[in-house]
Amino acid sequence: MVKPAHRDLWLRPITCVGIADGHIKLRAPDRYHKEWFEDNFLPSILRDLEVRAKRSFTVAFEVTQDEYGEPLLPLSGSSGGRLGALSVPAAAGPTPVPAAPRPELVSRYTFDKFVVGPTNQFAHAAARMVADAPASRWNPLFIYGGVGLGKTHLLQAIGHELHQSHPDWVVTFITCEKFVTDFIGSMMGQKRGVTTMENFRARYRKTPDVLLVDDVQFLSNKDSSQDEFFHTFEALHRDHKQIVLTSDKLPAELPGVEDRLRSRFTWGLIAEVETPDLETRIAIIKRKAETDGVVLPDDAVLYMAAHIKSNVRELEGALLRLAARAAFQNQPITLELAKDALQKLISLAPSGLTIEAIQREVSVYFDVKLHDLKGPKRHRAVAHPRMVAMFLCRKLTSMSYPEIGSRFGGKDHSTVISAVRKIEGLCATDPSVRSVVSTIESHLRQP
Repeated sequence: MVKPAHRDLWLRPITCVGIADGHIKLRAPDRYHKEWFEDNFLPSILRDLEVRAKRSFTVAFEVTQDEYGEPLLPLSGSSGGRLGALSVPAAAGPTPVPAAPRPELVSRYTFDKFVVGPTNQFAHAAARMVADAPASRWNPLFIYGGVGLGKTHLLQAIGHELHQSHPDWVVTFITCEKFVTDFIGSMMGQKRGVTTMENFRARYRKTPDVLLVDDVQFLSNKDSSQDEFFHTFEALHRDHKQIVLTSDKLPAELPGVEDRLRSRFTWGLIAEVETPDLETRIAIIKRKAETDGVVLPDDAVLYMAAHIKSNVRELEGALLRLAARAAFQNQPITLELAKDALQKLISLAPSGLTIEAIQREVSVYFDVKLHDLKGPKRHRAVAHPRMVAMFLCRKLTSMSYPEIGSRFGGKDHSTVISAVRKIEGLCATDPSVRSVVSTIESHLRQP
């Protein structure tokens, strides 16, 4: 059987203009509906029709609008009927359920290619649970962590797994930026008199069985987009559709996001992806080298893992650079070659950082004004970010305690020492603080 949502969205808009001498003429409202119908419904419908009619048919399409909603063909000729005009007596056997379109996912982002370690073990297990039992207790699943740590990989791995186990489900993967861009485009089309908001809402509220949204922090300070996303979330959750979100921050720490959205992000399960430890970094490099066919000696692997600590993306980039150097020089990879090839990459972080760069990054992350961060205000909304900034200045620069204090409005060196110790203690005991510090540090380490 065809699911009601698919029938209403994809079958009803297709009009039968006429049938004569084995030629069927259909009309679609746009190319998107035409191509979807041709890929997912037309073959099975034609087979069924030809068996019953005992003859072959050809099909031609008229498309009335382009992808922007502009008319392509005049609606002349027979008014025709809906696709039901093609119906024939019921078959003896069940009609096969057409497969949903393959989701737009990166082929290598699967569970079997994800390297599991202590810092991402829970997030990996949570993603597996959602893939095995979608729309159950863990809806939504909210995965957060710093840049390049594997959030997108886990998000798309869920998509791959669900598409394989439920081929008739529509698995929609989007970046939050794409959602916002589509929404703005639909509003602009609405103003031109093109009814695109209905299509937009059908695409995101009705069509998906699973919605995967990457980098949901992009909603920050976008009021209209947040309102639209809220109603999208509500519609999908109410219909028991699985939602998975990724972000660089916890829901409670997302600046410029409405409380009602933050609250809904916490309805299900929240899982953190942290910076990989040494053993995990070694495993990541070895897995990537094996996949790419790069012969890598153990001492070169250890050197890379020991010196490139911030995220998976940098590790993979370092391996690519090293392999390119070896191929260019037509020589095998050795520890000496690794040191030479990666010298500049390793020296970029964190020695090139300045206190000012750290202050700017922290102020942006916590959504506080830079002059407040360096000023005398003592309430928690400013004091906590200030302590984080002092901690990172001490960790990522060669500045002394008095030098750091002087850049924070002339603070005493004992204030800086106290802040560093406070954040060190919180990182050891509070996963949310540890995640915040790790995320900011990952941003700062980006070349």
